[in-house]
Amino acid sequence: MVQDKISDIQIPQVDDRPLWDVIFAIYGYPALLMAHRLRIFSILAEKTCTLSEICNALNLKPRPVEAILTTATALGFLSLHEERYSLTPVTEIYLLESSPNYFGFFWDMMIDNYQVSSIASLEKAILTDTPQVYGGSNLFKTHEEQIELLQRFTAGMHSISITSALVWPTLMDFSRHRIMLDIGGGSGAHSIGAALKLPNLELALIMDFPQVCEVAEEYVAQYKMQDRVKPHAANIWQDHWPTADLHFFSNMYHDWMPDKCHFLTAKSFNSLEPGGRIVIHEMLYHDDKTGPFAMAGFSMVMMGWTEGKMYSGRELTTMLDEVGFEDIQIHKAFGYHSIVTGVKS
Repeated sequence: MVQDKISDIQIPQVDDRPLWDVIFAIYGYPALLMAHRLRIFSILAEKTCTLSEICNALNLKPRPVEAILTTATALGFLSLHEERYSLTPVTEIYLLESSPNYFGFFWDMMIDNYQVSSIASLEKAILTDTPQVYGGSNLFKTHEEQIELLQRFTAGMHSISITSALVWPTLMDFSRHRIMLDIGGGSGAHSIGAALKLPNLELALIMDFPQVCEVAEEYVAQYKMQDRVKPHAANIWQDHWPTADLHFFSNMYHDWMPDKCHFLTAKSFNSLEPGGRIVIHEMLYHDDKTGPFAMAGFSMVMMGWTEGKMYSGRELTTMLDEVGFEDIQIHKAFGYHSIVTGVKS
């Protein structure tokens, strides 16, 4: 058998770079997280530095620091000119804690829960079809019981939401809507964004569990939006939803399988008065599920964290259509996000 393989060997029609890319991508992720954890970006926010200067600031040897810096440069987070490293715009905007668009709390959460992305955890998640975060405990139940984990999770979600929260309200005319219900709204980032961008919006209600609402109050106060953004403690599955003419879901549907997404869609339709609108803010698969890679990766993240998965625009528009929503539209939003929206006639 071995002899047959040797005699048949030829130069392949495609090279092996895709296989190497998979391996190298695995190491790019922790390299950037370590740059963040070591506060390399904060050091470079003060001034441009040479490799030697960064090593001295960190009290580390050149070999590991150079590997991290080169990775960060190759991925576009640092620039190197005349042997001095500096921040690129994406790093200045998203990875400096002084920035209002700071993304770093999400990276902190990934570091805190590094074991979720291990081969062992992902294998168990795949073989058992159950998430493995917090040692296999239910994500949301754990947050109800452990406030510190809830606070860190909410900070992570806020840091990936506040920028996109400023964009979706600009994508279409929301001027006739007066009360927004932000279902599973967490920190209230999207309620805050809507209130900032929609002057006709009188009130945005952040509907979430009581413990989450207590945390949300702190975020609302930071933005001085207490008059127009208010938490509303409720169980979204069991309790009556308050009156609103705009229902908003962000990064909610990917937490659940289709049956629960259908339930939320139908509950939204039944709760809205005629003329009310639903907005689903998600990263969307291609309709044929061939990608994009980012959404495929996000579905793997969901394997470790929740019982859900990513959806295509076709799948979500079908859900809206099946419960009775009309004038269903998809609009590209910020970054990888889109909105899927429909109206109750």
